[in-house]
Amino acid sequence: MTRERPVRFCEGGEVRFLSATRLVILCRTREDADAALAEVRAWVEANGLRLHPTKTHVGGRVEDARFQHDRVPGQGFEFLGYRFEAGRRLVRKTSLDKLKDSIRAKTGRNRGDSLERIIADLNRTLRGWFGYFKHAHPNVFGSIDGSVRRRLRSLLLKQRMKRSHVGQGLGLSRLWPNAYFAEHGLFALHAAWVAARQSR
Repeated sequence: MTRERPVRFCEGGEVRFLSATRLVILCRTREDADAALAEVRAWVEANGLRLHPTKTHVGGRVEDARFQHDRVPGQGFEFLGYRFEAGRRLVRKTSLDKLKDSIRAKTGRNRGDSLERIIADLNRTLRGWFGYFKHAHPNVFGSIDGSVRRRLRSLLLKQRMKRSHVGQGLGLSRLWPNAYFAEHGLFALHAAWVAARQSR
């Protein structure tokens, strides 16, 4: 892609930008990226618009092995819920925090619903989230799975202790192993990622 094409198409096509338009320009070198940003900035200002002061920047996301030396952590960019950094597609922190907040709200220790109902509620959120973020780096899926199961174990322990003190001295993962939640239909992100890869 030449440096002119991603900038000139706006002029030639008479595109009308909305106030929240998002644009990503991919370049092979830092110099090309700086030049492209300068052209975009000039075009935007000439048309009475402005670039967002904190969201507009040059970052690095290099996947070609020839450019491994350019993979510098911290120089990526965020776009539509993802963070692209050092050749990896990550989930943006705010997107991850929003999911964690939703999981916490659905798995409060004082929730009195049955495990089946709680899992059904969780599954709607987890399936939808995975549908959008399934292309993220896979490390995130196992981490979220573990967090969900820990929340469910704490909830189950609280419910059990209301009835008796049995189980207080046992490890929660022994009382309710991962297979227990799988048998109850809990949607597992990492398993879904593995299945999606195998179906390609």
